[in-house]
Amino acid sequence: MINTKELKKRDLYLNRLIAFQDTEPVKVVTGIRRCGKSSLLKIMINHLMQHGILPEQILEMNFESFAFRNMTAADFYAYVKDRILPERRMYLFFDEVQLIPAWENAVNAFRVEFNCDIYVTGSNAYMLSSEYATYLAGRYVEIKMLPLSFTEFLDFQDYEIQETEIPLGGIRKLIFDRNGRQYQSRELFDVYMRYGGMPGICDSELSQEKALIILEGIYSTVVMRDILEREKRQGQKKITDPALLRKIITFLADSIGSSISATSIGNTLISSGLFKDTGSKGSPNARVPSAHTMQSYVRALLDAYLFYEIKRFDLKGKEYLRSLGKYYIADLGLRNCLVGFRDRDRGHALENVVYFELLRRGYDVAVGKADHAEIDFVALRDGDRIYVQVTESMLGEDVRRRELAPLQGIRDNYAKIVLSLDPGLYSDYGGIKSLSLIDWLLGAVSPA
Repeated sequence: MINTKELKKRDLYLNRLIAFQDTEPVKVVTGIRRCGKSSLLKIMINHLMQHGILPEQILEMNFESFAFRNMTAADFYAYVKDRILPERRMYLFFDEVQLIPAWENAVNAFRVEFNCDIYVTGSNAYMLSSEYATYLAGRYVEIKMLPLSFTEFLDFQDYEIQETEIPLGGIRKLIFDRNGRQYQSRELFDVYMRYGGMPGICDSELSQEKALIILEGIYSTVVMRDILEREKRQGQKKITDPALLRKIITFLADSIGSSISATSIGNTLISSGLFKDTGSKGSPNARVPSAHTMQSYVRALLDAYLFYEIKRFDLKGKEYLRSLGKYYIADLGLRNCLVGFRDRDRGHALENVVYFELLRRGYDVAVGKADHAEIDFVALRDGDRIYVQVTESMLGEDVRRRELAPLQGIRDNYAKIVLSLDPGLYSDYGGIKSLSLIDWLLGAVSPA
């Protein structure tokens, strides 16, 4: 049996894999590098063994291993075929399978020819392009994996969350370490905001020096392997300037939660001095990269799951708008590694946390537009909807007025909440709930 003593369970994702176990679709786990996909496969293998599957029925291949370097799709097929037991159902696990050119041909052949259940991981959305979809004709299910949530972060650090009733009603979550010492949830949340939720951070003893080394390594791997090397493998020439790519990444990391267009990225790089004059010698004007070039670079960052784009939704017209989108980074630790540790835009950093938590809880998320007002998030799931505003504090009258106004203008009966670190004494403003963001993350308050 695989030793999972050092592997923390990610039950949210494990349960999704188990739900599709022994069904026809190929299980495709996607997400940014080092977010835990490989560990998830190992935990799934252990689950199978605990439920009677024999070791010889399981074939595991990690294509980042030197053993499979330079393997072709034909080599891949032959390797697996030689290890198939015809009289047994096989369980095939392929980690970072996108590193094999034309891998989808081999995987499709396994699905058609063998009695098997297939699980693959990949760190680039290109693997789920139209080419792959054509080969599998919809016979795959995608499990989108994210870095650690706040509750997962606490679990990885061996903190225990206990519930207690509070005098004003409701439940409060208390947090204890392995020695029984109690900690304030706010101070642990500040650590999470600083170092982010990449699982490897939990092995750094939360030392800033060690954390930065780990995060810089993750960043370099994402850029080199999932963007620049992928372009080379695919014979494309859209992403040709690593320096420009770094500048765009830094700009987007610095601008999470802000309205951005491809043109505005180029103009801002020029005006801020991040992009130097590339015109002819002596030219006073910088040649701004075209909007098409910027779009190609941004698309590569989205494909690598480093950034996520969120669209605007018109609440009256009930349609998505083509106007400026917003971007959030997959992990705040990576952001801090790129732009430094600071508090000046804490509100947008909190939005970043809430956005990904809504995704974890199964919501489709958009920015809401209602006339001239904007709602931070409109979250939809199974016909239900919640409206969410995010702010650092609800203690000031001006702040309350600003955050409540967009929600007060919405005339429907769906839940409306404001999440903040300091929700104030009042929990209800005419049907709009003011909730502690940390309690919401810990599951101590609802909705969502």
